Amino acid sequence: MTTVALVPFITSLLLAAGGSWLGRRLPPATATRLLTAACLVTALATGFILSVVAFTLLAPMPMIAAVGHWSATVVRGRDPLPVAAGLLPAAVVAGLLGAALHRAVGVGRDLAAAELTCRRLGPAPTGLVIVDDDRADAYTLPGLTGRIVVSTAMLRALPPDERRVLLAHEHSHLHHRHHAYTQLADLAAAANPLLRTSAAAVRLAVERWADEDAAATSEDRAVAVRTLARAGLARAGTATMPTAALGAVHTDLAHRARALQEPPPTPRPVLAGVLAAIILVTATAAIDTSHATERRFERAQAMFAHRR
Repeated sequence: MTTVALVPFITSLLLAAGGSWLGRRLPPATATRLLTAACLVTALATGFILSVVAFTLLAPMPMIAAVGHWSATVVRGRDPLPVAAGLLPAAVVAGLLGAALHRAVGVGRDLAAAELTCRRLGPAPTGLVIVDDDRADAYTLPGLTGRIVVSTAMLRALPPDERRVLLAHEHSHLHHRHHAYTQLADLAAAANPLLRTSAAAVRLAVERWADEDAAATSEDRAVAVRTLARAGLARAGTATMPTAALGAVHTDLAHRARALQEPPPTPRPVLAGVLAAIILVTATAAIDTSHATERRFERAQAMFAHRR
């Protein structure tokens, strides 16, 4: 494996160590988009390179070389590892692929259940559905149209100005399709466990994004802080939020409250540019590895044909 092929693994370690830090320092919308992209590109790149390593190590086996019509000597090159060493990365790829497929099935099942729930809730021109429930709850259901579900108990717990902030928070989730970012990041983390901290950072970032959108509807950001606190207290211990839903009050409330007490976040082009560059370099490393591997097997096939 070349040095370039190590880039996605280095990126995985960087995101494991710094994903949370990046998510808290970048503006929420930027953090959501860039971290989700970083998770997806890194997961795909690491999975692809592990597959290439496994196949390249196993390819010199006589049976595989005969079927592929390539020279085992050329494929093997100067690699000191035995052919059997390819079984380890192959097993890792199989395990991670299984985990990713399991997560993908779970996401599909959750989205289907959310869409069925939306249909059962009936038409809602504004997307808002108020349910008569003594449990204080508020969440956004994904779907073809989606729904904002708020219980009467939650509405009673908040004064009018805080209700507007709460509904604006949920509308932000619905309008920007925040569930897609969190589900894609979680899927990437299933395929590459080193990305779990970044996936958690994406989940926090979408809540911060919705918090900022909600705070913009009020002249006083303190109202958003009070809404977050009061809704959190009302909802504590009574939530029945569906699996696929995004809730109004969860995910590091203390950090979100502190952020709302500060002025609105400002763009950080340097930090965003660095993360974008990391994504580009990681994707380029995978593409370069693909081309190098293709050339290697082309030479091996040419040598096989020449010897015949």
